[in-house]
Amino acid sequence: MAEPLDTGRAHPARVYDYLLGGKDNFAADRAAAQQGLQVNPDAATAPLQNRAFLRRAVHHLAAEAGIRQFLDIGTGLPTSPNVHEVAQAVDPSARIVYVDNDPIVLTHARALLEGTSRGRTAYVDADLRDVDQILGAPELGETLDLGRPVAVLLLAILHFLDDEADPYAIVSKLMGALPSGSYLVVSHITADYDPVSWARFTEIMRRQGITTRLRDRAEVARFFAGLEPVEPGVVPILRWRPDADEQLGDAQAALYGGVARKP
Repeated sequence: MAEPLDTGRAHPARVYDYLLGGKDNFAADRAAAQQGLQVNPDAATAPLQNRAFLRRAVHHLAAEAGIRQFLDIGTGLPTSPNVHEVAQAVDPSARIVYVDNDPIVLTHARALLEGTSRGRTAYVDADLRDVDQILGAPELGETLDLGRPVAVLLLAILHFLDDEADPYAIVSKLMGALPSGSYLVVSHITADYDPVSWARFTEIMRRQGITTRLRDRAEVARFFAGLEPVEPGVVPILRWRPDADEQLGDAQAALYGGVARKP
């Protein structure tokens, strides 16, 4: 179920919205973002590059891997291009389910994330940590056929789960429920390239009540255990099938990304 709306406490989706230049955020979200930017200005670049990675990964899955079903968990506030816009540009019949537990995200999603007449989009009010609720949601069952391949998108969300939440078990359970030929897409903040700045940023987020657990490349790669990696594997997102030569450095984007197929 959606968390009660607490405008006095920063929320990851609304902090992310602010960093993307959005307007659907509150003073607490802006304060958290601004404090984070003071210690790590690259925090403004990471969300923009994460959206670019989303677009490239979804286009690859739709255009080259033939995927027509997408499950986007931790959707965040709508920022074009959204998953359904990318997938349905390849095939208008593509089906997408968005999952989030922020009431503002759900309100905006239902109002703005409308797919093509041939495809379908649906919205599930649930938390990533409750896999059974996600997979058992009527909205999901009416939209996706879990007997056919599904691409699970976990973009910039797993770093909000501490080790105590056992995110690896969550991902394993999600992928275990899906058939062969399904895909997992992950992006995850790392401190590998600038440990000091990202440690400061993490501490500020934690003080604002936002759990943030940075992971190194080996820890991010572990989410893909048992899956077949799509080239180039788990790499800084700027290097994952870039459209053109990228002028930014890996430290500025500060996320690892990868795509893998369930055998």
